[in-house]
Amino acid sequence: MKRIITAAVVALAVMGLLFVSCQKKEGTAQKGAFRIGLVTDIGGIDDRSFNQGTWEGIVRFAKDFGLKEGEYKYLQSSAEADYIPNLSTFSDEKLDLIVAPGFLFEKAIGEVADKYPQNKYLIIDTVVTKPNVVSAVFAEHEGSFLVGVAAGLKAKADGKKIVGFLGGMQFPLIEKFQAGFEQGVKAVYPECTVLVDYAGDFGAPDKGQAIAQKQYNAGAYIIYHAAGGTGNGLIKEAKERSAKGDIRWAIGVDKDQYNDGVYAEGKSAVLTSMVKGVDVAAYEVAKMVKEGNFPGGQTLVFSLKNKGVGIPATNPNLSDDIIAKVKEYEAKIASGELVVSDKPAK
Repeated sequence: MKRIITAAVVALAVMGLLFVSCQKKEGTAQKGAFRIGLVTDIGGIDDRSFNQGTWEGIVRFAKDFGLKEGEYKYLQSSAEADYIPNLSTFSDEKLDLIVAPGFLFEKAIGEVADKYPQNKYLIIDTVVTKPNVVSAVFAEHEGSFLVGVAAGLKAKADGKKIVGFLGGMQFPLIEKFQAGFEQGVKAVYPECTVLVDYAGDFGAPDKGQAIAQKQYNAGAYIIYHAAGGTGNGLIKEAKERSAKGDIRWAIGVDKDQYNDGVYAEGKSAVLTSMVKGVDVAAYEVAKMVKEGNFPGGQTLVFSLKNKGVGIPATNPNLSDDIIAKVKEYEAKIASGELVVSDKPAK
């Protein structure tokens, strides 16, 4: 079932942009009412991850630029079959910008962009080469390297030898998270074993919890997820075990998931998170459109160099020495001294 909903949520801080491709196109600044819409993937608007993070950027834009209720909204997709109908609904309404968060929209955006050449679209996490589409991509492997360093050092300090990775669907994009995480762990703790499982789903917390149970039972101390709503099951399992005294850790993704891991006063089962600037992508592109500078046909790249990926500003569960080591690696990657592969080791 589709729902159109307006809401207000807490927004994240602004990060920088690095443009790849030609210079941005000049145009006429948007005057009068500005309308923007988000179509969620199957994870839903409250996935505490990718969709929610993107929506937060839209809400922040709406607040900063005085949009009224009804001028920013979303359509929720319950299945992939909803993608084209939902995008078409907003296209028929002639919204000023339509946002699709996730590589699963690649085919749908391509079709709809061709059908509605006068409309403007933003797709996040993949590239669609159309003159009325701007693409935002991220160096997930770089940010994942940092949380891998944190996981490896935490496991080593606590005398543990196994960590895990939980992916949603096994595509090259999600394998970038796995690749960076594995490299980060091995950089500081070569003897550590990294378990890897894919759920085949981004919207199934029950599957995420089942895989977390499997990996924790196999000895995993910390599990990093790149699984959208499926990863909520991992966090639930980490919370339940930690509340019973069997301390286990989860690492969040896309947005700071520390609060999702709280199981007692002052205690969270989320060690840290790999934050992606999906909110920034939505905010900045909306701002460009409003100012008449829509970068159609271009790809915006968010990396460690421009702070488009990274760890949260505050990490209560990481010691100062671990944070210092993470920052050390961050500087090396941002400067180009250290190059992180975006493909898992065979």
